[in-house]
Amino acid sequence: MTPETVLAVGRHALEITLLLAAPLLLTALAVGLLVGVFQAATQVNEMTLSFIPKLVAMAAALMIAGPWMLKLIIAYTRGLFESIPGLLR
Repeated sequence: MTPETVLAVGRHALEITLLLAAPLLLTALAVGLLVGVFQAATQVNEMTLSFIPKLVAMAAALMIAGPWMLKLIIAYTRGLFESIPGLLR
């Protein structure tokens, strides 16, 4: 296994990780921003106010993006297992 192969596998793993994390992180960011704007506009400074909307939005994002995320991680894992014989040369 050459250093280039190790770097390629590691880079692909990081790309997959970024793709898997992006829908949930972007959802949390958007909801947090909206709740922050609402709190600033109404001057309601309750720290726990953003928890329930974020929880609901994250559950919805997981339900929407979950099948795609599962297909992505299964395809990556299957490809990684299938490439093991080629990596050992």
